[in-house]
Amino acid sequence: MNIKTLRYCCFILLLASALASCSGNKLALKLVGNALSSTASGTALTGDDDPELVGDALPFALKLYEILIEKGSDNPGLYLAAGSGFIMYSNAFVQGPAELLPDQEFEKKEKMIVRSKKLYLRGRDYVLQGIELKHSGFAKSLDNGTLHDLLASMKADDVPYLYWAGAGWMAAYAADPFDVGVGVGVRNAAAMMEAALGLDEAFGGGSIHEFFISYYGSLPQSMGGSEEKARHHFKRAVELSKGLKASPYVALASTVSVKNQNMKEFVELLNRALAVDVSEKTDTRLANILAQRKARWLLEHRDDRILSDTPKGVKKK
Repeated sequence: MNIKTLRYCCFILLLASALASCSGNKLALKLVGNALSSTASGTALTGDDDPELVGDALPFALKLYEILIEKGSDNPGLYLAAGSGFIMYSNAFVQGPAELLPDQEFEKKEKMIVRSKKLYLRGRDYVLQGIELKHSGFAKSLDNGTLHDLLASMKADDVPYLYWAGAGWMAAYAADPFDVGVGVGVRNAAAMMEAALGLDEAFGGGSIHEFFISYYGSLPQSMGGSEEKARHHFKRAVELSKGLKASPYVALASTVSVKNQNMKEFVELLNRALAVDVSEKTDTRLANILAQRKARWLLEHRDDRILSDTPKGVKKK
């Protein structure tokens, strides 16, 4: 986070805290909320090249969102900013680092995974509240069988909400597949993602397709998994991102390639991820750096995932 952005956030936090203590300042709170939600998609964080700096700054922003929400904000965008922020933070700075811990740090890893699940659900719930503000009755539709009807009425501006709610839900389930309460709603999460895909498949440079790479690539066939579908979504994700995102390659390698025990493809995909240029400040810069960090770790530990011998011509790093 640059100095200008940090000063701006400090000012907004102090202002929000002051306003939160005064019951008659709803208009001012609304203005602050609008300002924050409208800048949530900027590149000050996502375009940074220092993951640790961003990881330290994000909790500050997330608590700021919560201050405004707790005062009764009716701005759906603020709920989306808060929810997506918690989900991104959990993935990048809690679950992600946990997965890279050595086996001897098993207890620490388990604690971090448990925390990541809580943060995913926290983020999901904020986004779901945002959808409810936009579409009254959405919360009830998740339980009464009318979700598909409501999803059919949604528009392109609902896509970010559907994406982040679905992503947070599925990530929480992946963190703890034995949680029946979370697992029951997985079909709803998939339905929201399918609706988002139909409304705007290019969202986030193919981010929805990336989700389905992991979704179809990780599930067993008996539960709806499909290598063919995973590869289709991989192809579209690469096309829509113009090959400028590392994550589709990591997603296919860590699911389909591992499932097939295909060392050659595994190594090739991860090397393609590492070949993505992260020098330019784009809104995927931080995500690319983190994806490449995971790609390097997977290459270093490839013998733990694929038991076959290394093919000829593939050098171990």
